[in-house]
Amino acid sequence: MSQTTPAAVVAGAPVARNATIGSTKRRRKGAGWLYYAGIAVIVVYCLVPFYWMVVSALRRPADQFSNSLLPAPPSLQNLKAAFSPGNGFGRALLNSVIVASVTTLLTLILGISAAYALARLDFRGKGAILSMIIATSMFPGIAVVVPIVQLFVDISWINTYQAMIVPSMSFALPTAIWLLTAFFRQMPFELEEAAQIDGCTPSQAFRRIILPLAAPGVFTTAILVFIAAWNEFIIAVSVVNKNDHKTANVIVSQFTGQYQFDQPFGTQMAAGVVVTIPLVIAVLIFQRRIVEGLTAGGVK
Repeated sequence: MSQTTPAAVVAGAPVARNATIGSTKRRRKGAGWLYYAGIAVIVVYCLVPFYWMVVSALRRPADQFSNSLLPAPPSLQNLKAAFSPGNGFGRALLNSVIVASVTTLLTLILGISAAYALARLDFRGKGAILSMIIATSMFPGIAVVVPIVQLFVDISWINTYQAMIVPSMSFALPTAIWLLTAFFRQMPFELEEAAQIDGCTPSQAFRRIILPLAAPGVFTTAILVFIAAWNEFIIAVSVVNKNDHKTANVIVSQFTGQYQFDQPFGTQMAAGVVVTIPLVIAVLIFQRRIVEGLTAGGVK
């Protein structure tokens, strides 16, 4: 019977270790390829609808039912039709900017105040209040359309900007308060104490010290609220029936064809590209801030 000598064991150890390291590297390399392949599949799955919308927008009206992957030849007729005076698309874009901007501004004002109080003050039921705030965001918009319309009819708010702004704020406030509360909790209370020792009042310490430091969180929240308000549809289509106050999403859904009976898919796709591109650019530019806002407070 042969016995393995200590010298043989010592000599074979580096070989076994190298084999193990090589096997680990191969497994990691294989997992890396799977990781990137999975990312590629997700990216393609998300971008294909937008790509098809762009291609459909660049087709000629006569080719709108074509299945070609590229428009041949490309045309801007759909884009010109979208901005024709009869559609009111330009006015609708302005209405969307007004509604989304005012909603974002008012939501930030209320959200910052509420989030700062929840982050800094100790009072009974604070956890329950935060839970209730998040619970309100779980109600689908379609579930509250009928009572909202009835209320706005009673107070003569139909066909007004506030009829779209106030419901959009109610949907955006829970997310804004939750994100901003996480940002304010990350800031040490000693900063405010030091400012008050230097002669600042509590409100001055908040305005001059805390609010500038919370600017990344406020900026992130503003982007998310603006995107939600810009994309809002169900409330806008329910409380407004005059073209002068309709938003871009509503106008696009109500486009009519040349004879007012055919469906202008190409024109709708062109208008959809115009509405979507600003949001895509904003997300690509500020994606890091958006991720920071969504993960704030997750790690101490």
